[in-house]
Amino acid sequence: MMPSDVGVYQELLDSVQRGQEHRLSYLAQEWADAGQWRALARGKLLELLSFAPERVPADVRAGRVWVHDGVQVEEISWSLGYGPRCEAWVLKPEGATGRLPGVLGLHCHGGFKFYGKEKIAENGETYPLTEEYRRTGYEGVAWANALAREGYVVLVHDGFAFGSRAVPVDSLSGRFRRQFLGKEPGTPEYIRTYNAFAADHEHVLAKSFFAAGTTWPGVFSHEDRRALDYLAGRPDVDPDRLGCCGLSGGGLRSVLLAGTDDRLKATVTVGFMSTWQGFLQNRTFSHTWMLYVPGLPEWLDFADILTLHFTRRSLVLYGEEDPLFTPQGQAGADARLRAVAARLGSRESYTGSFYPGGHRFDRAMQAEAFAFLREAL
Repeated sequence: MMPSDVGVYQELLDSVQRGQEHRLSYLAQEWADAGQWRALARGKLLELLSFAPERVPADVRAGRVWVHDGVQVEEISWSLGYGPRCEAWVLKPEGATGRLPGVLGLHCHGGFKFYGKEKIAENGETYPLTEEYRRTGYEGVAWANALAREGYVVLVHDGFAFGSRAVPVDSLSGRFRRQFLGKEPGTPEYIRTYNAFAADHEHVLAKSFFAAGTTWPGVFSHEDRRALDYLAGRPDVDPDRLGCCGLSGGGLRSVLLAGTDDRLKATVTVGFMSTWQGFLQNRTFSHTWMLYVPGLPEWLDFADILTLHFTRRSLVLYGEEDPLFTPQGQAGADARLRAVAARLGSRESYTGSFYPGGHRFDRAMQAEAFAFLREAL
């Protein structure tokens, strides 16, 4: 047996995985009605996500509006009924009029929770470490601004546990607060300390969600759908031309949005696609607790979540040497997505492109994503 992150018990987990039929996959049987299949599968997904809080009034508040590098930037925030207010930026071309297509710009995880939207968007102000961060993952591009300049209203909001939605230090118990003593808030040292804390704190949050009877993916996907509520309701957005795009953790968020919300006409997932079997092959250590939904693999493979969006349009961009995924897991997911699109008689629903290199959303990938959104929206 090959060495494994779980040692001798890899064989046990492999046997469990082999016994799963993904019973609500479109490939599991001949479904008489695609709409009925989608309703059953989405219902099971939402059931297992286990998070349906009372929907409180969003209490949207508008802030400053200004122009930065050809893009109008608008500050807004809204309430989710728990935790701090969610802060967001709305980006659109300077001087734009009428209704434009709307896109949710979904920021990544990247082990950087102190900021959210600031990792993929800019407003002319300085946010420590973000420019350096974009050089690594995005070839130096604030891609949400670049997309907005092409004629979109792009909403970039802080995902659950990031930026304005991060766990405030002063709300933590003393054993966690101690590591921040003597560090000046907002400095690079403080930000790095927060990111290190947040990485170690993930298992505490995840286990606490499980103990309460809910899941982390249930929380963040609910919050992303509330952001889509806001975007779809803006007077400058065409609600029939909505999309989303994200790398890594943002790619995960795009998959969950595609699987749970019919309002999206087009989705772009970058650097986050695999089969569950691929994740199991020494790759669980490299992924956030945001990924895992207990019981889901029995009903749907990971790629099957995205198929709930078909016959609308989906683009997945893969890195051939992406260390977060096995080549077999990525290839298996790509084959599965193509097979479902073909069986639905809608091959145009899915486009998958493989790029040489690792885990990133570089300029070439951005160009394909933007061209795809232009055609689809």
